[in-house]
Amino acid sequence: MAATTSLSLLPQITPYRSHKLSNDNRLKLKCLRPRLPPPLNLNSPLSLLSSSISRHPIRAVYGGSGFFPKTNGCSNTSIRHKSVLSELPLAKADSLRPRHCVSCSLCRSRRGYSRFKTSIPSVFSDKSSFCLSKPKQCDALVPCATVGPDEPHAASTALPEGIIEKQDLDLLYSGVGGDDKELDEFLTCQLPSHPKLYRGQLKNGMRYLILPNKVPPNRFEAHMEVHVGSIDEEDDEQGIAHMIEHVAFLGSKKREKLLGTGARSNAYTDFHHTVFHIHSPTSSKDSDGDLLPYVLDALNEIAFHPKFLSSRVEKERRAILSELQMMNTIDYRVDCQLLQHLHSENKLSKRFPIGLEDQIKKWDADKIRKFHERWYFPGNATLYIVGDIDDISKTVFQIEAVFGQTGTESEAVSPSSPSAFGAMASFLVPKLSVGLGGSLSNERSSNSVEQSKIFKKERHAVRPPVKHNWSLPGSSTDEKLPQIFQHELIQNFSFNMFCKIPVSKVQTYGDLRNVLMKRIFLSALHFRINTRYKSSNPPFTSIELDHSDSGREGCTVTTLTVTAEPKNWQSAIKVAVQEVRRLKEFGVTKGELTRYMDALLKDSEHLAAMIDNVSSVDNLDFIMESDALGHTVMDQRQGHESLVTVAGTIKLEEVNFIGAKVLEFVSDYGKPTAPIPAAIVACVPRKVHIEGKGETEFTIFPSEITAAIKAGLKEPIEAEPELEVPKELLSSSQLQELWLERSPSFISLSSETNVSKIHDKETGITQCRLSNGIPVNYKISKSEARGGVMRLIVGGGRAVESSESRGAVVVGVRTLSEGGRVGNFSREQVELFCVNHLINCSLESTEEFIAMEFRFTLRDNGMRAAFQLLHMVLEHSVWLDDAFDRARQLYLSYYRSIPKSLERSTAHKLMIAMLDGDERFVEPTPKSLQNLTLQSVKDAVMNQFVGNNMEVSIVGDFSEEDIESCILDYLGTVRATGNLTSNHDEYAPVVFRPSPSDLQSQQVFLKDTDERACAYIAGPAPNRWGFTVDGKDLFESISSISTGDVPQPDTEESLTGAEGFEKDLQRKLRGHPLFFGITMGLLAEIINSRLFTTVRDSLGLTYDVSFELNLFDRLNLGWYVISVTSTPGKVHKAVDACKNVLRGLHSNKITQRELDRAKRTLLMRHEAEIKSNAYWLGLLAHLQASSVPRKDISCIKDLTLLYEAAGIEDVYLSYDQLKVDEDSLYSCIGIAGAHDDGEIVVESIEEGGSSDEGFQGVGPVGRGLKEWYGLTWPCWKNPEYGIAMEQPCSTHHPGNLKPASLQTH
Repeated sequence: MAATTSLSLLPQITPYRSHKLSNDNRLKLKCLRPRLPPPLNLNSPLSLLSSSISRHPIRAVYGGSGFFPKTNGCSNTSIRHKSVLSELPLAKADSLRPRHCVSCSLCRSRRGYSRFKTSIPSVFSDKSSFCLSKPKQCDALVPCATVGPDEPHAASTALPEGIIEKQDLDLLYSGVGGDDKELDEFLTCQLPSHPKLYRGQLKNGMRYLILPNKVPPNRFEAHMEVHVGSIDEEDDEQGIAHMIEHVAFLGSKKREKLLGTGARSNAYTDFHHTVFHIHSPTSSKDSDGDLLPYVLDALNEIAFHPKFLSSRVEKERRAILSELQMMNTIDYRVDCQLLQHLHSENKLSKRFPIGLEDQIKKWDADKIRKFHERWYFPGNATLYIVGDIDDISKTVFQIEAVFGQTGTESEAVSPSSPSAFGAMASFLVPKLSVGLGGSLSNERSSNSVEQSKIFKKERHAVRPPVKHNWSLPGSSTDEKLPQIFQHELIQNFSFNMFCKIPVSKVQTYGDLRNVLMKRIFLSALHFRINTRYKSSNPPFTSIELDHSDSGREGCTVTTLTVTAEPKNWQSAIKVAVQEVRRLKEFGVTKGELTRYMDALLKDSEHLAAMIDNVSSVDNLDFIMESDALGHTVMDQRQGHESLVTVAGTIKLEEVNFIGAKVLEFVSDYGKPTAPIPAAIVACVPRKVHIEGKGETEFTIFPSEITAAIKAGLKEPIEAEPELEVPKELLSSSQLQELWLERSPSFISLSSETNVSKIHDKETGITQCRLSNGIPVNYKISKSEARGGVMRLIVGGGRAVESSESRGAVVVGVRTLSEGGRVGNFSREQVELFCVNHLINCSLESTEEFIAMEFRFTLRDNGMRAAFQLLHMVLEHSVWLDDAFDRARQLYLSYYRSIPKSLERSTAHKLMIAMLDGDERFVEPTPKSLQNLTLQSVKDAVMNQFVGNNMEVSIVGDFSEEDIESCILDYLGTVRATGNLTSNHDEYAPVVFRPSPSDLQSQQVFLKDTDERACAYIAGPAPNRWGFTVDGKDLFESISSISTGDVPQPDTEESLTGAEGFEKDLQRKLRGHPLFFGITMGLLAEIINSRLFTTVRDSLGLTYDVSFELNLFDRLNLGWYVISVTSTPGKVHKAVDACKNVLRGLHSNKITQRELDRAKRTLLMRHEAEIKSNAYWLGLLAHLQASSVPRKDISCIKDLTLLYEAAGIEDVYLSYDQLKVDEDSLYSCIGIAGAHDDGEIVVESIEEGGSSDEGFQGVGPVGRGLKEWYGLTWPCWKNPEYGIAMEQPCSTHHPGNLKPASLQTH
């Protein structure tokens, strides 16, 4: 659960992204906003529910390093809309994790999405890893695919010199029932393969996989994976794989021709591969039907026939150099340090995909072409097609027609054969000639080596082709000293302890069983560490245990990560080591085994029921990563059935034995029998803030780190006691008493009618109102089987904070989250209640609202349990002093970190200037925090929880009878608090600073070892419903505007059709309450496209530029923001170019083609997400909210029609409401570096002064600055306006920031 302050409701589009950060969250740049630790209550430790709704049941247990949202790189890109809780901070203290980066996938960060991750607070938020297996074919099971997980690019699982941890294997299998040979034989049987997955290989060696999938309908994904990445670069080629990706992708004319069809495309590069992908409709009016051949033709040109024109090379060189500086944040540098030490023995430590600046500047087209010729050939590529495909034979024919002759003109290809590179292959296998799979006799293998000398083009048998030093038992003299990375821009202390082992393929039931046991074991650690937060001042901010496989790095890594305030670092390490030892020595309890096993199986069952709702792109990602790791690919139903089968064989002692092995590198540190850590790395600040002393030098030595670890090994430990878990939070007798006391019922929706319930047949939406004043909206949806989502929205948010209580709402929400208690139940009991019922809950605060959100399953009374929890929060929330102290300290620490972030410092300065110092749109200052009390924050929050000021919306697979029973029982029995009075509804108006002002153009300078620059440009806009900050209702003005008063399109591009019908549509649009929401969304698409074309592509001034409109619902204002990154030498020109594009829409008229493309983009998003419960939850928001009076059912029903009706003149009506003149526009440029004159310094924070002076709060978290902080909550992106999903034209999403320069300090 998180207390945040941002809702971004409009799409943002940014340039082509090609530097794809790691699949692990570690190297996904942590967004620009240092996220606060996730609060620890009401969160189900089951963050399985926080993953994408398309999760695979088996992935939910053993995960997959490849199941990570891709954020990539090219124009016309897409972002997948995650589930309603997908972005919530359930696993890490710095959560609100960013979703994307770009295609130059920076090494898989060790702090990332993982197989198992023990952290606070989620138990199952992460993936599990796999154990070494003894595969054995079972005749009764489905045979593995012909060209399957064992193909040559799969990661090796061999130990040095063939040494395998045989003792673990023997214990695993011998312990399963001892003499029960039948069970032992079963566990060695192969898992079933996906029944619908078709695999094949062309004569030229190119492999292909086809999977029919109906979600979204009439669309498909085509991904071309070329098995070459930065790891294949020579010393003078560092970054060249990424450069080729840029040049090949953006230089393709055939790809450009697809842009008008509704197709979106992108690309990314990482260590072990480069991927080009296109998301396309199955047909188009202009394509003569089937679009697949055109998409395949474009991919063929991109991968195998690019034109390395000097002009394109120079253009992309400029873009990459800009990207390199942009990505070089301190988070990126920290992650690079971790990877460098973890993989110090091989090239992974010095082959970050973005490359080296001095080399990027030198390469000519010929150098780039030679690298392409060496690696880009059919035998080194795999094509994935997943989507709404009915005829497999036809698809195979089309693949052969397009790619069959590629590579055959000048290359001889040996016949393909099944691959034999499996678990026992040596880690670095000789390269094979084109088309060879490797299943050869010794004689044949010898011939292959000889052939590889003949053929210029080679393919590595194992990806990535590196050799690791595994973490094996050894003497203390073999141990590496802890490494320390110290930098002035680091804010907090972090400690990382790594253990590195080979990847174990999950191919048998025994493998899966082993994974499940590890998952259960580490789930207990998640929860136990979480309970530490019940203390008043825990020494750590977060403790995570991450156990994950990486296809990119070719290994499995277990990481203990500890973050803490610098003053508490030693105690934090001690606690982490102590808790790991406790679990290792005493194991999980019987109650924990039962609880977490049951929760995993329930979630798996729920996901299996959703098998027909998994998106094509998520299916594809899962298959691609599974193949890279060598895991058997199963569908959701097979996965669940396999889990159920092995779950019945698991015993407590086996779980504790297998799990303990994962922890030995920590719990037995220093012992000869313990695995030697691959690396120990501490990342620390140079200076820390000491109360009463200010900034003080921070010193730390490797010996002190070692001593802290050993101190934790000596701490006394006791076995974990069993906790009593409540079966219900509200008993039937208590509920009966409430019914007698409060007599809940549905009442008339308005004084004009006696109707107590309105059901709209077209949308399936039902509206009703309870006798206590709470309005409720619900929709029965079968699209997500046996699942549901619910959201409570409370009007007010930070806007109602008085001048004497700035920060009261955001700190209050955080306090409630930190405490986690309701009624007489402890936080631990509440969390275990959520685990048992598969409930995931979050709490957020924004400028306008407080919102509480639940995701639940309808199995085993899960919906009633979620309603019980909501009832208890509303009626019996508990406010604790220690939780308040923690919340206040977190915001204080966050405030003090502003000067260490260029982006946040720059954004903050702009927001303070534009909003005239209004602290409600930034984080509270230390002075404001000091003025707060527990009572003041409680009042600030709870005073907003008034009947008609709340709205509850529910979407799910329930019956009318069940949902209305829950509504009456648990919402209807909430104490009636009366209606919100006018006094409560009043708040200090938000104003823009009077103009002109000397603060309209500002700069921020940050002292740093590396140079970077960014800038933000912003100005006023109306709110979504046509109200402006000065009180105007724009609908009154547009009704009098005639068509002739606005710019018209060129005659040749004018709208066609029946004139009368068009006028009727236009009149309906202009009179519709959603007019400005619709037209502003279209405008944003058009401006983004122009910014990319002009500032990035034509002028080469930036790698990343985006325009975002931020429209409030309750507040009578909005604003626009242009974000641009550049180099210090170009940033001023980039700002001027952005301003020219923004102001140039009248001189350079919008064309019908631009408008049509914008419409197609937004409508396509709407159509793609219409089956999502989370999307419908957004549509229902504010439907009965008294503070958003213009929202009604027509805003949902007419959405498609309104987009289609919008004309160019309508977009100009919205454009003219943006204030883009010099007196209204604000800009701030941020520059980081160490200038020779030494005058660039960090802006300091004055902790007591006026908000106009320097940085008086944390970076703004208003809608306009969401991207600057990487703060996002997908369900809040108001899908009701067709803007919550994929981004066209090169997607940008908070956290999709690409890695920057490879220089690490």
